[in-house]
Amino acid sequence: MVVFDVVPTLLAGAVFGLALAAPPGPMNAVIAEESVLRGWTAGVKAGLGAGLADFVFFLLALGGVVGIVNRSMTLKGVLFGIGGLLMLYFAYDAAKGVRATFAPESVDAEVGTSDEGPEPIDSPAGVDMGESTGFRRAFALALTNPYQILFWLTVGVGLLDPGQLDVLAVLPVVGADLAGLLVVETGSAALIVGLFGGIGLWLACFPAALVQAGRQTDSFAPAVAAASALVLGGFGVTYLFEAWRLLG
Repeated sequence: MVVFDVVPTLLAGAVFGLALAAPPGPMNAVIAEESVLRGWTAGVKAGLGAGLADFVFFLLALGGVVGIVNRSMTLKGVLFGIGGLLMLYFAYDAAKGVRATFAPESVDAEVGTSDEGPEPIDSPAGVDMGESTGFRRAFALALTNPYQILFWLTVGVGLLDPGQLDVLAVLPVVGADLAGLLVVETGSAALIVGLFGGIGLWLACFPAALVQAGRQTDSFAPAVAAASALVLGGFGVTYLFEAWRLLG
């Protein structure tokens, strides 16, 4: 694979990783709480807890599930179909979050509000500024999160299985004209590196944005949720098309 073939796959993986990590939810609530109360470093540590759980699931999928799936085209098609439906559900859930905020209620209640923004990070009233437990909380939450488990058993298998996905070919009306313009190489190192790179980019930038903007995240969350819904919906349709091809 030449470098020009790698770049679209790498970028597609990064966009996919960002779309998965960005929507408002329990992981981002923990990251937001740590970032607002304890600063950027604590927020990143919490994000690394969730990211470590993803890496654990990735290793488990790589170690056994993919080999089983590769021996059955029917099972592969079923998992692609389940993964596509799951992505569409994620997209629907992200779309519902267009009016949501990343800041959890505990932060709203604990951090004082004034015309100048939240109270200083180093001395918010009534907040215990002891050792951060965000990493352990996020890691434990992610390991028991059914959505992450389902993702790596369905969509994750599709990402690790060697093959190609023509992302734009499934678009209505214009799909035939755009076929071949954005072909993603599944099962490639570039896709996995891009995926975790996108997740890592979010885990670094999201806490920084929260610290910079204080509690003014309400204008940021809707735009992220809308973009995530579009990306996840597009991948969901692509996976369903691949399932139809495999089962057909």
